[in-house]
Amino acid sequence: MPSRPRILFVAEAVTLAHVARPAALAACLDAAAYDVRIACAAPAWRFLGEAAARAEPLRSIAAASFAQRLAAGQPVYTLAELRDYVADDLALFARLRPDLVVGDFRLSLAVSARLAGVPYLAVSNAYWSPWAAKRSLPLPVLPWTRWVPLALAQRGFDLVRPLVLAPHCRPLQRLRREHGLAPLPPDLRHIYTDADRVVYADDAALFPLRDAPPNHQHLGPVPWSPPLPLPPWWAELPPAADLAYVTMGSSGPAPALPLLVDALRGLGLGVLVATAGAPLPARLAGPGAGPGQGVGAGVWAADYLPGELAAARARLVVCNGGAPTAQQALAAGAPVLGICSNMDQFLHMRGLAAHGLGSALRADRLSPRRVAAAAAALLAAPRPAARTVPALRERFTPQLEALLAANTPGAPATPATPGASAPAPAPAAPVAAH
Repeated sequence: MPSRPRILFVAEAVTLAHVARPAALAACLDAAAYDVRIACAAPAWRFLGEAAARAEPLRSIAAASFAQRLAAGQPVYTLAELRDYVADDLALFARLRPDLVVGDFRLSLAVSARLAGVPYLAVSNAYWSPWAAKRSLPLPVLPWTRWVPLALAQRGFDLVRPLVLAPHCRPLQRLRREHGLAPLPPDLRHIYTDADRVVYADDAALFPLRDAPPNHQHLGPVPWSPPLPLPPWWAELPPAADLAYVTMGSSGPAPALPLLVDALRGLGLGVLVATAGAPLPARLAGPGAGPGQGVGAGVWAADYLPGELAAARARLVVCNGGAPTAQQALAAGAPVLGICSNMDQFLHMRGLAAHGLGSALRADRLSPRRVAAAAAALLAAPRPAARTVPALRERFTPQLEALLAANTPGAPATPATPGASAPAPAPAAPVAAH
Protein backbone atom coordinates (compact mmCIF):
# COMPACT_ATOMS: atom_id res chain seq x y z
CA MET A 1 0.00 0.00 0.00
CA PRO A 2 1.43 3.42 -0.89
CA SER A 3 2.34 5.86 1.86
CA ARG A 4 -0.80 7.84 1.06
CA PRO A 5 -3.74 5.42 0.71
CA ARG A 6 -6.09 6.20 -2.16
CA ILE A 7 -9.66 6.48 -0.88
CA LEU A 8 -12.38 6.39 -3.53
CA PHE A 9 -15.79 7.78 -2.57
CA VAL A 10 -18.69 6.63 -4.75
CA ALA A 11 -21.86 8.73 -4.57
CA GLU A 12 -25.12 7.47 -6.05
CA ALA A 13 -26.63 10.66 -7.47
CA VAL A 14 -30.29 9.60 -7.33
CA THR A 15 -30.94 11.95 -4.42
CA LEU A 16 -28.91 14.83 -3.06
CA ALA A 17 -28.38 13.08 0.29
CA HIS A 18 -26.35 10.30 -1.33
CA VAL A 19 -24.06 12.91 -2.90
CA ALA A 20 -23.89 15.20 0.13
CA ARG A 21 -22.59 12.63 2.59
CA PRO A 22 -19.69 11.35 0.44
CA ALA A 23 -18.81 14.97 -0.43
CA ALA A 24 -18.67 15.92 3.25
CA LEU A 25 -16.68 12.82 4.20
CA ALA A 26 -14.20 13.32 1.37
CA ALA A 27 -13.73 16.97 2.34
CA CYS A 28 -13.06 16.15 5.99
CA LEU A 29 -10.03 13.95 5.34
CA ASP A 30 -6.46 15.18 5.68
CA ALA A 31 -5.14 15.61 2.13
CA ALA A 32 -1.61 15.07 3.40
CA ALA A 33 -2.58 11.63 4.69
CA TYR A 34 -4.97 10.39 1.98
CA ASP A 35 -5.24 10.58 -1.79
CA VAL A 36 -8.98 11.26 -2.07
CA ARG A 37 -11.10 10.76 -5.20
CA ILE A 38 -14.87 10.97 -5.57
CA ALA A 39 -16.98 9.47 -8.34
CA CYS A 40 -20.52 10.43 -9.25
CA ALA A 41 -22.67 11.57 -12.15
CA ALA A 42 -21.33 14.80 -13.64
CA PRO A 43 -24.47 16.92 -13.02
CA ALA A 44 -23.90 16.46 -9.27
CA TRP A 45 -20.35 17.84 -9.33
CA ARG A 46 -21.66 21.33 -8.55
CA PHE A 47 -22.39 20.05 -5.03
CA LEU A 48 -18.92 18.65 -4.37
CA GLY A 49 -17.20 21.92 -3.47
CA GLU A 50 -13.41 21.62 -3.47
CA ALA A 51 -13.70 17.85 -4.02
CA ALA A 52 -14.93 18.54 -7.57
CA ALA A 53 -11.30 18.99 -8.57
CA ARG A 54 -10.78 15.28 -7.81
CA ALA A 55 -14.09 14.06 -9.26
CA GLU A 56 -14.46 11.12 -11.62
CA PRO A 57 -17.50 10.56 -13.88
CA LEU A 58 -19.75 7.65 -12.99
CA ARG A 59 -23.20 6.93 -14.34
CA SER A 60 -26.31 6.74 -12.17
CA ILE A 61 -29.87 6.15 -13.26
CA ALA A 62 -31.89 9.33 -13.70
CA ALA A 63 -33.05 10.85 -10.42
CA ALA A 64 -36.53 11.24 -11.92
CA SER A 65 -36.69 7.50 -12.69
CA PHE A 66 -35.57 6.67 -9.16
CA ALA A 67 -38.24 8.97 -7.68
CA GLN A 68 -40.99 7.58 -9.90
CA ARG A 69 -40.15 3.98 -8.99
CA LEU A 70 -39.97 4.82 -5.31
CA ALA A 71 -43.35 6.59 -5.40
CA ALA A 72 -44.93 3.63 -7.21
CA GLY A 73 -43.51 1.08 -4.76
CA GLN A 74 -41.41 -0.56 -7.47
CA PRO A 75 -37.83 -1.88 -7.16
CA VAL A 76 -35.59 1.14 -7.68
CA TYR A 77 -33.03 -0.77 -9.81
CA THR A 78 -33.43 -3.40 -12.49
CA LEU A 79 -31.04 -6.31 -12.83
CA ALA A 80 -29.77 -4.87 -16.12
CA GLU A 81 -28.99 -1.55 -14.44
CA LEU A 82 -27.10 -3.24 -11.62
CA ARG A 83 -25.11 -5.27 -14.16
CA ASP A 84 -24.14 -2.03 -15.88
CA TYR A 85 -23.22 -0.50 -12.52
CA VAL A 86 -20.89 -3.41 -11.72
CA ALA A 87 -19.17 -3.04 -15.09
CA ASP A 88 -18.74 0.70 -14.52
CA ASP A 89 -17.48 0.15 -10.97
CA LEU A 90 -14.89 -2.40 -12.11
CA ALA A 91 -13.65 -0.08 -14.87
CA LEU A 92 -13.32 2.70 -12.30
CA PHE A 93 -11.35 0.44 -9.94
CA ALA A 94 -9.05 -0.68 -12.76
CA ARG A 95 -8.30 2.93 -13.67
CA LEU A 96 -7.84 4.36 -10.16
CA ARG A 97 -6.66 1.30 -8.17
CA PRO A 98 -8.12 2.47 -4.85
CA ASP A 99 -6.96 1.05 -1.52
CA LEU A 100 -10.47 1.43 -0.11
CA VAL A 101 -13.88 2.40 -1.50
CA VAL A 102 -16.58 4.28 0.42
CA GLY A 103 -20.09 4.03 -1.00
CA ASP A 104 -23.42 5.68 -0.23
CA PHE A 105 -26.37 3.70 -1.65
CA ARG A 106 -24.28 2.38 -4.55
CA LEU A 107 -25.69 -1.12 -4.05
CA SER A 108 -23.55 -2.61 -6.81
CA LEU A 109 -20.43 -2.14 -4.67
CA ALA A 110 -21.48 -5.15 -2.59
CA VAL A 111 -20.59 -7.17 -5.71
CA SER A 112 -18.00 -5.11 -7.60
CA ALA A 113 -15.77 -4.37 -4.60
CA ARG A 114 -15.68 -8.08 -3.72
CA LEU A 115 -14.84 -9.04 -7.31
CA ALA A 116 -12.01 -6.49 -7.37
CA GLY A 117 -10.77 -7.34 -3.87
CA VAL A 118 -11.16 -3.73 -2.69
CA PRO A 119 -12.15 -3.14 0.96
CA TYR A 120 -15.61 -1.59 1.03
CA LEU A 121 -17.06 0.78 3.63
CA ALA A 122 -20.76 1.61 3.28
CA VAL A 123 -22.47 4.70 4.66
CA SER A 124 -26.08 4.12 5.66
CA ASN A 125 -28.64 5.01 8.32
CA ALA A 126 -29.08 3.04 11.52
CA TYR A 127 -32.81 2.52 11.03
CA TRP A 128 -31.91 0.43 7.93
CA SER A 129 -29.54 -1.77 9.93
CA PRO A 130 -30.40 -5.44 10.44
CA TRP A 131 -29.50 -4.68 14.07
CA ALA A 132 -31.77 -1.64 14.49
CA ALA A 133 -33.37 -1.73 17.93
CA LYS A 134 -36.78 -0.97 16.39
CA ARG A 135 -37.41 -3.22 13.41
CA SER A 136 -41.02 -2.68 12.31
CA LEU A 137 -41.43 -0.90 8.97
CA PRO A 138 -44.00 1.87 8.44
CA LEU A 139 -46.32 2.05 5.45
CA PRO A 140 -44.94 4.51 2.86
CA VAL A 141 -47.07 6.71 0.64
CA LEU A 142 -48.16 4.64 -2.36
CA PRO A 143 -50.64 5.38 -5.16
CA TRP A 144 -53.49 3.70 -3.24
CA THR A 145 -52.79 4.68 0.37
CA ARG A 146 -54.74 7.94 0.40
CA TRP A 147 -57.96 6.01 -0.30
CA VAL A 148 -57.69 3.42 2.49
CA PRO A 149 -58.11 3.97 6.25
CA LEU A 150 -54.57 4.24 7.57
CA ALA A 151 -54.85 1.71 10.41
CA LEU A 152 -56.30 -0.87 8.04
CA ALA A 153 -53.65 -0.14 5.40
CA GLN A 154 -50.82 -0.52 7.93
CA ARG A 155 -52.20 -3.85 9.20
CA GLY A 156 -52.49 -5.14 5.67
CA PHE A 157 -48.96 -3.98 4.86
CA ASP A 158 -47.60 -5.71 7.97
CA LEU A 159 -49.22 -8.98 6.89
CA VAL A 160 -47.88 -8.99 3.34
CA ARG A 161 -44.64 -7.06 3.87
CA PRO A 162 -42.26 -9.98 3.12
CA LEU A 163 -44.06 -10.61 -0.18
CA VAL A 164 -44.17 -6.90 -1.03
CA LEU A 165 -40.48 -6.29 -0.32
CA ALA A 166 -39.12 -9.50 -1.86
CA PRO A 167 -39.06 -8.05 -5.42
CA HIS A 168 -36.92 -5.17 -4.12
CA CYS A 169 -34.27 -7.67 -2.99
CA ARG A 170 -34.38 -9.87 -6.10
CA PRO A 171 -32.23 -7.90 -8.59
CA LEU A 172 -29.20 -7.73 -6.29
CA GLN A 173 -29.65 -11.33 -5.18
CA ARG A 174 -29.64 -12.50 -8.82
CA LEU A 175 -26.59 -10.37 -9.54
CA ARG A 176 -24.75 -11.95 -6.60
CA ARG A 177 -25.64 -15.41 -7.82
CA GLU A 178 -24.34 -14.62 -11.31
CA HIS A 179 -20.96 -13.68 -9.79
CA GLY A 180 -20.67 -16.59 -7.38
CA LEU A 181 -21.47 -14.65 -4.20
CA ALA A 182 -23.59 -16.20 -1.48
CA PRO A 183 -27.16 -14.88 -1.18
CA LEU A 184 -28.04 -12.41 1.54
CA PRO A 185 -30.99 -12.89 3.87
CA PRO A 186 -34.14 -11.80 1.99
CA ASP A 187 -34.45 -8.48 3.79
CA LEU A 188 -33.86 -4.96 2.44
CA ARG A 189 -31.84 -4.15 5.54
CA HIS A 190 -29.21 -6.70 4.51
CA ILE A 191 -29.34 -5.57 0.87
CA TYR A 192 -28.66 -1.96 1.91
CA THR A 193 -25.86 -2.70 4.38
CA ASP A 194 -23.71 -5.50 2.97
CA ALA A 195 -20.12 -4.25 3.22
CA ASP A 196 -16.84 -5.00 4.97
CA ARG A 197 -17.59 -2.14 7.35
CA VAL A 198 -20.79 -0.10 7.75
CA VAL A 199 -21.02 3.30 9.41
CA TYR A 200 -24.35 4.84 10.30
CA ALA A 201 -24.75 8.58 9.85
CA ASP A 202 -27.10 8.98 12.82
CA ASP A 203 -27.09 9.91 16.48
CA ALA A 204 -26.71 6.64 18.44
CA ALA A 205 -29.01 7.93 21.19
CA LEU A 206 -31.85 8.45 18.71
CA PHE A 207 -31.29 5.35 16.57
CA PRO A 208 -29.71 2.63 18.73
CA LEU A 209 -28.49 -0.74 17.50
CA ARG A 210 -28.91 -4.04 19.32
CA ASP A 211 -26.22 -6.76 19.28
CA ALA A 212 -24.55 -5.34 16.16
CA PRO A 213 -21.26 -6.93 15.08
CA PRO A 214 -18.10 -4.82 15.54
CA ASN A 215 -17.94 -3.79 11.89
CA HIS A 216 -21.31 -1.99 12.15
CA GLN A 217 -20.88 1.26 14.08
CA HIS A 218 -22.43 4.68 14.48
CA LEU A 219 -20.53 7.49 12.82
CA GLY A 220 -22.97 10.21 13.86
CA PRO A 221 -24.48 12.99 11.73
CA VAL A 222 -22.62 14.11 8.61
CA PRO A 223 -23.22 17.87 8.31
CA TRP A 224 -23.33 19.36 4.82
CA SER A 225 -24.68 22.43 3.06
CA PRO A 226 -24.51 23.13 -0.67
CA PRO A 227 -21.30 25.01 -1.58
CA LEU A 228 -23.24 27.74 -3.37
CA PRO A 229 -23.45 31.51 -2.80
CA LEU A 230 -26.11 33.00 -0.56
CA PRO A 231 -29.11 34.51 -2.35
CA PRO A 232 -29.11 38.33 -2.69
CA TRP A 233 -31.92 38.75 -0.17
CA TRP A 234 -30.16 36.91 2.67
CA ALA A 235 -28.58 40.05 4.12
CA GLU A 236 -31.97 41.78 4.09
CA LEU A 237 -33.79 39.27 6.31
CA PRO A 238 -35.40 41.00 9.32
CA PRO A 239 -33.06 40.20 12.23
CA ALA A 240 -35.83 39.55 14.75
CA ALA A 241 -38.30 37.77 12.44
CA ASP A 242 -40.01 34.57 13.53
CA LEU A 243 -39.11 32.24 10.66
CA ALA A 244 -39.75 28.72 9.45
CA TYR A 245 -37.33 27.02 7.08
CA VAL A 246 -39.11 24.87 4.49
CA THR A 247 -37.51 22.51 1.99
CA MET A 248 -38.79 19.30 0.48
CA GLY A 249 -35.28 18.43 -0.71
CA SER A 250 -34.75 16.32 -3.81
CA SER A 251 -37.09 13.51 -2.70
CA GLY A 252 -40.05 15.26 -1.04
CA PRO A 253 -43.43 16.47 -2.33
CA ALA A 254 -42.53 19.81 -3.96
CA PRO A 255 -46.20 20.47 -4.96
CA ALA A 256 -47.00 20.75 -1.25
CA LEU A 257 -44.98 23.98 -0.89
CA PRO A 258 -47.89 26.43 -1.38
CA LEU A 259 -50.01 24.60 1.20
CA LEU A 260 -47.14 24.55 3.68
CA VAL A 261 -46.29 28.21 3.19
CA ASP A 262 -49.94 29.27 3.59
CA ALA A 263 -50.30 27.28 6.82
CA LEU A 264 -47.09 28.71 8.30
CA ARG A 265 -47.92 32.27 7.25
CA GLY A 266 -51.26 31.77 9.00
CA LEU A 267 -49.32 31.19 12.23
CA GLY A 268 -47.50 34.51 11.77
CA LEU A 269 -44.22 33.01 10.61
CA GLY A 270 -42.02 34.28 7.82
CA VAL A 271 -40.93 31.45 5.56
CA LEU A 272 -37.53 30.64 4.03
CA VAL A 273 -38.06 28.25 1.10
CA ALA A 274 -35.42 26.12 -0.65
CA THR A 275 -36.84 24.35 -3.70
CA ALA A 276 -33.84 22.01 -4.29
CA GLY A 277 -33.79 23.05 -7.93
CA ALA A 278 -37.50 22.52 -8.56
CA PRO A 279 -39.42 25.45 -10.07
CA LEU A 280 -41.03 27.68 -7.47
CA PRO A 281 -44.81 27.12 -7.68
CA ALA A 282 -46.41 29.98 -9.63
CA ARG A 283 -48.69 31.00 -6.77
CA LEU A 284 -45.66 31.57 -4.55
CA ALA A 285 -43.41 33.17 -7.13
CA GLY A 286 -45.50 36.24 -7.83
CA PRO A 287 -44.82 38.64 -10.68
CA GLY A 288 -41.20 39.11 -11.61
CA ALA A 289 -39.77 36.70 -9.02
CA GLY A 290 -36.88 34.56 -10.19
CA PRO A 291 -34.40 32.07 -8.74
CA GLY A 292 -32.70 33.41 -5.64
CA GLN A 293 -35.18 36.25 -5.16
CA GLY A 294 -37.35 37.05 -2.18
CA VAL A 295 -40.97 36.72 -3.26
CA GLY A 296 -42.52 39.19 -0.83
CA ALA A 297 -45.28 38.87 1.77
CA GLY A 298 -42.93 37.32 4.32
CA VAL A 299 -41.65 34.59 1.97
CA TRP A 300 -38.05 34.31 0.73
CA ALA A 301 -37.11 31.61 -1.78
CA ALA A 302 -34.07 30.18 -3.53
CA ASP A 303 -33.13 27.00 -5.32
CA TYR A 304 -30.74 26.08 -2.51
CA LEU A 305 -29.96 27.54 0.89
CA PRO A 306 -27.21 26.80 3.43
CA GLY A 307 -29.32 24.54 5.60
CA GLU A 308 -27.26 25.00 8.74
CA LEU A 309 -27.63 28.78 8.57
CA ALA A 310 -31.31 28.61 7.64
CA ALA A 311 -32.06 26.21 10.50
CA ALA A 312 -30.20 28.48 12.92
CA ARG A 313 -32.48 31.37 11.89
CA ALA A 314 -35.67 29.30 12.17
CA ARG A 315 -38.05 28.48 15.01
CA LEU A 316 -39.25 25.46 13.02
CA VAL A 317 -37.82 23.36 10.17
CA VAL A 318 -40.26 21.71 7.75
CA CYS A 319 -38.69 19.10 5.48
CA ASN A 320 -39.35 15.72 3.90
CA GLY A 321 -38.35 13.99 7.14
CA GLY A 322 -35.06 12.64 5.82
CA ALA A 323 -31.85 12.77 7.82
CA PRO A 324 -29.80 15.54 6.13
CA THR A 325 -32.12 18.53 6.73
CA ALA A 326 -33.48 17.15 9.99
CA GLN A 327 -29.94 16.83 11.35
CA GLN A 328 -29.30 20.47 10.47
CA ALA A 329 -32.40 21.37 12.48
CA LEU A 330 -31.30 19.29 15.48
CA ALA A 331 -27.84 20.86 15.43
CA ALA A 332 -29.52 24.27 15.66
CA GLY A 333 -32.01 23.17 18.32
CA ALA A 334 -35.04 23.61 16.03
CA PRO A 335 -37.96 21.13 16.04
CA VAL A 336 -38.71 19.22 12.84
CA LEU A 337 -42.00 18.77 11.03
CA GLY A 338 -41.52 15.97 8.50
CA ILE A 339 -43.80 15.73 5.46
CA CYS A 340 -43.04 12.10 4.70
CA SER A 341 -43.54 10.03 1.57
CA ASN A 342 -41.05 7.16 1.43
CA MET A 343 -40.14 4.60 4.04
CA ASP A 344 -36.73 6.14 4.76
CA GLN A 345 -38.39 9.42 5.75
CA PHE A 346 -40.98 7.73 7.96
CA LEU A 347 -38.28 5.67 9.70
CA HIS A 348 -36.19 8.73 10.43
CA MET A 349 -39.08 10.81 11.74
CA ARG A 350 -40.22 7.92 13.94
CA GLY A 351 -36.92 8.17 15.81
CA LEU A 352 -37.17 11.94 16.20
CA ALA A 353 -40.80 11.84 17.33
CA ALA A 354 -40.00 9.20 19.94
CA HIS A 355 -37.60 11.68 21.57
CA GLY A 356 -39.84 14.74 21.35
CA LEU A 357 -37.76 16.36 18.59
CA GLY A 358 -40.39 16.55 15.89
CA SER A 359 -43.52 15.08 14.37
CA ALA A 360 -44.51 13.61 11.01
CA LEU A 361 -47.38 14.12 8.63
CA ARG A 362 -48.15 11.86 5.70
CA ALA A 363 -47.79 13.53 2.31
CA ASP A 364 -50.95 11.71 1.14
CA ARG A 365 -53.04 13.21 3.95
CA LEU A 366 -51.91 16.84 4.00
CA SER A 367 -54.29 19.68 4.70
CA PRO A 368 -53.76 23.28 5.87
CA ARG A 369 -55.48 22.42 9.15
CA ARG A 370 -53.19 19.44 9.86
CA VAL A 371 -50.05 21.36 8.98
CA ALA A 372 -51.04 24.36 11.13
CA ALA A 373 -51.97 22.14 14.08
CA ALA A 374 -48.74 20.13 13.94
CA ALA A 375 -46.59 23.25 13.53
CA ALA A 376 -48.36 25.07 16.36
CA ALA A 377 -47.84 22.11 18.69
CA LEU A 378 -44.12 22.01 17.95
CA LEU A 379 -43.78 25.77 18.41
CA ALA A 380 -45.61 25.62 21.73
CA ALA A 381 -43.35 22.89 23.13
CA PRO A 382 -40.00 23.72 24.76
CA ARG A 383 -37.33 24.21 22.09
CA PRO A 384 -35.00 21.20 21.88
CA ALA A 385 -31.42 21.60 23.03
CA ALA A 386 -28.94 21.90 20.18
CA ARG A 387 -27.29 18.54 19.51
CA THR A 388 -23.58 19.03 18.89
CA VAL A 389 -21.19 16.34 17.69
CA PRO A 390 -17.38 16.09 17.49
CA ALA A 391 -15.65 17.17 14.30
CA LEU A 392 -16.33 14.83 11.39
CA ARG A 393 -12.63 14.08 10.75
CA GLU A 394 -12.21 12.89 14.33
CA ARG A 395 -15.10 10.46 13.93
CA PHE A 396 -14.51 9.22 10.38
CA THR A 397 -10.73 8.76 10.18
CA PRO A 398 -10.68 5.94 12.78
CA GLN A 399 -13.32 4.07 10.76
CA LEU A 400 -11.17 4.26 7.63
CA GLU A 401 -8.03 3.27 9.47
CA ALA A 402 -9.73 0.27 11.06
CA LEU A 403 -10.73 -1.10 7.67
CA LEU A 404 -7.36 -0.31 6.08
CA ALA A 405 -5.58 -2.04 8.97
CA ALA A 406 -7.84 -5.09 8.74
CA ASN A 407 -6.83 -5.49 5.10
CA THR A 408 -3.09 -5.05 5.60
CA PRO A 409 -1.17 -8.28 4.85
CA GLY A 410 -0.63 -10.19 8.09
CA ALA A 411 -3.48 -8.45 9.92
CA PRO A 412 -5.78 -10.63 12.06
CA ALA A 413 -8.93 -11.71 10.26
CA THR A 414 -11.98 -9.55 10.89
CA PRO A 415 -14.95 -11.48 12.33
CA ALA A 416 -17.53 -12.11 9.63
CA THR A 417 -20.81 -10.28 9.78
CA PRO A 418 -23.77 -12.67 10.00
CA GLY A 419 -25.38 -12.79 6.57
CA ALA A 420 -22.50 -10.97 4.88
CA SER A 421 -21.05 -11.83 1.51
CA ALA A 422 -19.02 -14.96 1.13
CA PRO A 423 -16.17 -14.34 -1.28
CA ALA A 424 -16.33 -16.09 -4.60
CA PRO A 425 -13.62 -18.66 -5.35
CA ALA A 426 -12.84 -16.62 -8.48
CA PRO A 427 -14.57 -13.71 -10.15
CA ALA A 428 -17.24 -14.87 -12.56
CA ALA A 429 -17.29 -13.45 -16.05
CA PRO A 430 -19.59 -10.41 -16.32
CA VAL A 431 -23.04 -11.30 -17.63
CA ALA A 432 -24.29 -9.16 -20.48
CA ALA A 433 -27.44 -7.20 -19.84
CA HIS A 434 -30.54 -8.10 -21.78
